[in-house]
Amino acid sequence: MLISDARGREYNLPIQFNRIVSLVPSTTETLFDLGCGQHVVGITRFCVHPKDKLKNLLRVGGTKDVLWDRLSQSNPDLVIGNIEENTKEIFEKIDALGINSYVAYPTTVKESLQDLLNMGLLLGKKKEAQSLVKNIESLLKNLPSKPFSYVYLIWKKPWMAAGSDTFISSMLSQLGGHNIINSTNCDNTRYPELTTQLNLLSQADKILLSSEPYPFREKHILELMNISGLSKDRFMLLDGELCSWHGSRMKLAFTKLPELLR
Repeated sequence: MLISDARGREYNLPIQFNRIVSLVPSTTETLFDLGCGQHVVGITRFCVHPKDKLKNLLRVGGTKDVLWDRLSQSNPDLVIGNIEENTKEIFEKIDALGINSYVAYPTTVKESLQDLLNMGLLLGKKKEAQSLVKNIESLLKNLPSKPFSYVYLIWKKPWMAAGSDTFISSMLSQLGGHNIINSTNCDNTRYPELTTQLNLLSQADKILLSSEPYPFREKHILELMNISGLSKDRFMLLDGELCSWHGSRMKLAFTKLPELLR
């Protein structure tokens, strides 16, 4: 059986991988949820889940700044990454080192579910992946879908938002969300700067301030209230993991988000 990753690289299955390095926090959690935790030998400093399982694992740097001596020390036979979270240069060097790599790039909920199935096949966890996907699909079928418009802020200095062509936008659309940031008002529909376009906030029912990558706090809501003149009830601090983590965290996301966004 052949499967391919986001680069079009093909893998002729079955292959046995025993030493896996994850360069993506959401993937690290997914590996453990699929039952592959015993094979994980390296993670990034941003990997935080499952907390009780990561204490003794080697940290091989960040998502964009790999510490190559540590990665080599972990002696992996597979490195898993993501086109958006990691850099092209990282995977070029991994290739040069002769290490297998699998690179994902899900930009929608549908693509993330397919990526879960592919990972299950790649890692010999087909049944586990199918069960997880089935659980997420069951949640999707029963989601409330009360329409609301939003701006989802991800950064400050400059102010930046998640645009319509992102996984975040796809996640929120499952709950009836309409992203104000789109190709009609921003040239870059993925993560545009809003420094000169903060007036767009007034068009949204909800202004969502994510906990990552920028750690927004209550003081930032007050700052935006002063800038925009909007009332506090239009703003909400939101756990970024629930909206931006593809993989197994989607199950928790679609359990919690309906209540948070109602």
